[in-house]
Amino acid sequence: MTATVAAPAQHTTHQRLLDHVAAADAPQARLDAIIVPNGRPAAYLKDAFRAAREVDATVLLLCSKNARATDAVLAAKRDGVRVRAIDTDEAAGLGAVPPFATSRLLQAKRLLRRADTSFKRNLGVLVADLAGWQRILFLDDDIHLSRPDDLRAAAGLLDEYAAVGLANTGMPDNSVVCHAYRESGGQQDTFVGGGALAVGRDAFSSFFPDIYNEDWFFLLSGTGLRATAVTGAAYQHDYDPFRDTVRARSEELGDALAEGIYCLLDNRMSIADADAEYWASFLESRRAFIRTTLRQVQDAPYLTGAYQDRMIAALKAALGRSLLIEPDLCVRYLRAWQRDRETWQTHLLSLRARHGAPGDPDSAFDTLGIAEIVHKS
Repeated sequence: MTATVAAPAQHTTHQRLLDHVAAADAPQARLDAIIVPNGRPAAYLKDAFRAAREVDATVLLLCSKNARATDAVLAAKRDGVRVRAIDTDEAAGLGAVPPFATSRLLQAKRLLRRADTSFKRNLGVLVADLAGWQRILFLDDDIHLSRPDDLRAAAGLLDEYAAVGLANTGMPDNSVVCHAYRESGGQQDTFVGGGALAVGRDAFSSFFPDIYNEDWFFLLSGTGLRATAVTGAAYQHDYDPFRDTVRARSEELGDALAEGIYCLLDNRMSIADADAEYWASFLESRRAFIRTTLRQVQDAPYLTGAYQDRMIAALKAALGRSLLIEPDLCVRYLRAWQRDRETWQTHLLSLRARHGAPGDPDSAFDTLGIAEIVHKS
């Protein structure tokens, strides 16, 4: 095993920021809904449906790519699950989710991701808020849940925490760079993420920006991390992070920004400390981290053939993208993100005023102007 990088600004764990609570020791509460950003065919929804039956929760399916709302509803009817399903490509132009300054900035720089996960999760938060849901679970359609009681524990902890993640026992949820670092001998940890994340009503004032690590940004307040815990277990199914170079390239800005912010928080500092001087230092450290990982991948005797070639190509793509990221862009992004937090909260208050008292999901769809494209079981 090769020596690992000593990078003071690129931490390989942020676990100190989380409270770890055993599910058996947590209070129990009911989940109102399970929200699934669904991009796979209906067969992949079995875990979400089973969990919803066992904890008596409504399922909100936000469908695109290889998922269709009509197919999902038919599958839900067969499984006896309460489902509301939306083809989100139809919802995208209806104004339910406000435009964000961060997205405009990245679009101008040609750095905006071609992904709709953030839009789906933001739409889910708005539906949850207007429907009067108090406790929701974001659940990706490639996550397996083995113990429904873990969901009740996560929901119970939301009286004390803004968000509670389920500990991932499957394939680690990391960026391409961090996957390569681990596979080449580095000691790389994981963090909680949106793949299996319980969220309480107090956190609905936060939003998911359209960038990689959008869930890490969601967990932040204006100055630091909201109270966040981890409990129970969820299993992430395997995937190939090195299938092509697009993934590594599209992740790099979001990974650098999020890792940079969370490193500050590890050191008991504030988001306000992320000035241009900090970003200049962090970006150099980030590039050193990628270069060290690249050398480890090239030198590891157990990494060979096409798989090693794909890892090398992915790391070179990430490094190439990193070299285009300037400290000023990081500062401008965080300023835009702070403005977007205000935009989101203003939008939320406006919707609440128009909606009146929290109702049910169907009344929420009416207020959001998307009732005509909702399918339900």
